[in-house]
Amino acid sequence: MPPSHLLDRPIWSALTTRQAHLAETGGKVRRYPADIAPFADMEDVSPESFAALHAMMRSGEPAVMFTPDPVTPPPEFETVMAATGEQMIGTPADAACSEPLAVLGDEDAAAMRELVALTNPGPFGPRTHLLGRFLGIRVDGRLVAMTGERMAPGPYTEMTAVCVHPDFRGRGFAQALLAAVSRGILDRGEIPFLHVFSENAPAIALYKRQGMTTRRRLHVTALGRMGDNLGEGLKHKLPH
Repeated sequence: MPPSHLLDRPIWSALTTRQAHLAETGGKVRRYPADIAPFADMEDVSPESFAALHAMMRSGEPAVMFTPDPVTPPPEFETVMAATGEQMIGTPADAACSEPLAVLGDEDAAAMRELVALTNPGPFGPRTHLLGRFLGIRVDGRLVAMTGERMAPGPYTEMTAVCVHPDFRGRGFAQALLAAVSRGILDRGEIPFLHVFSENAPAIALYKRQGMTTRRRLHVTALGRMGDNLGEGLKHKLPH
């Protein structure tokens, strides 16, 4: 069944609205290409839908779902992770920054992935940066902070990859980047939102100080094919 609100199932909503052109489809399943994001969703939780999802999965690649209810897969799946996340919405307040903000592009992709590997803000593949506008901060030519856009369900645009190099934290870089990314979203007539794991109290506190509010809690489930033994080695690919 369609979600009662677009943000209740943001992956399905994005892949059936503004990002439908990116969707890999199989029956009632939609997913992003693996080199963009590991996110997938199903129109319903019927055996047919789970079978279609299983058929679309490749060895070593998870299917990560954001859903309003817990996901209970059939035995041919391994549940790699079952957690909850807070979905927050709003416009972060403007914040001053001591360094200029730069628009990041293809030439910055390697540096972006290097920063993600160091800070682990969540999944970031070779083509994730193509999902939207990414802004960064460089110090002495080195990328030390960035934030950008990911899912685009209807009029909403998700802010993502909020990361700051450990040597440059405490300088207000994350706040400045969030504010700038959200202003760009608003300038297009869209509504900014983001996701954060429920256990990440410091990040939630930061976003609340920035003026964002929690809309609802979602279940974050990462599934693998039984026998692939994704386990701990997959954590760096999962959302944080």
